Amino acid sequence: MITQPTITRGLQKLESEFGVPLFNRQPNRLTLTKAGQMAAEGAKKLLDDNQKLVDRVKNYAESQRVIWIGGTAPGPLIVANQLDIPHLDVASETGNFILVNDVTSLLENHEDTLILSHEEVQTNDVESIYIGKERLDVNIDQFTLLANHQSVKFSDLKDMSFIVLSDIGPWRQIIQDQIPGAKFLYQGEMAALQEITRYSNFPYFSTSVTELSNHKRIDDDDRTRVVISDEAAQMEFYAVYLKKDRRLVTPVVKALTKLWSK
Repeated sequence: MITQPTITRGLQKLESEFGVPLFNRQPNRLTLTKAGQMAAEGAKKLLDDNQKLVDRVKNYAESQRVIWIGGTAPGPLIVANQLDIPHLDVASETGNFILVNDVTSLLENHEDTLILSHEEVQTNDVESIYIGKERLDVNIDQFTLLANHQSVKFSDLKDMSFIVLSDIGPWRQIIQDQIPGAKFLYQGEMAALQEITRYSNFPYFSTSVTELSNHKRIDDDDRTRVVISDEAAQMEFYAVYLKKDRRLVTPVVKALTKLWSK
């Protein structure tokens, strides 16, 4: 919807501003010179950077009104979802967990204000505060020998089959690495896991913060909950945030730590 003379004047103005030829002009054909190619690539980068700046400014402005909380695992998000604090937007506790390598960039781009991570992060711009420890337990058929133990080790669970949620953050790799010969029947939804749990005797895992979740044990589950005593069955979590946001997130971190310790 633009006339040819208008386009021609625009191209001539570009060449005038750069002071070098940007186009090879041939009958019925127009191509970029080498300088024109460089100018086009630079222009694309400028446009992309401009949009990124707009997005960052918008995200930053929004972060001043809402505290966005993400996490690398479900446990701390279960706790955070119980906080009664206005202007919190807590990520779902059932998937899309953050990778540790992405924590710093997500904070710097203001996509998250506070990230609950199983690894401590300390940089010139980012700091971490310990908020609590999560312990992994196993729920076993009450008529099995292991159900009579006060605690078990991962090695005691070898060759067993477990029903497990598909996305449980770093816990997934831990159980796969620590339990020899185990089989894991992964379920994508909590509802499916609960249904299979109700009508089978497969053991399943829970943690020390599970009782804070909306997905508690089903009423007629007769499995015995047994502590896993290995060091690998315990995971420390940290609240990670930009240092310049310390004042903004401190009330949330304090409330989160207090709730976790109950």
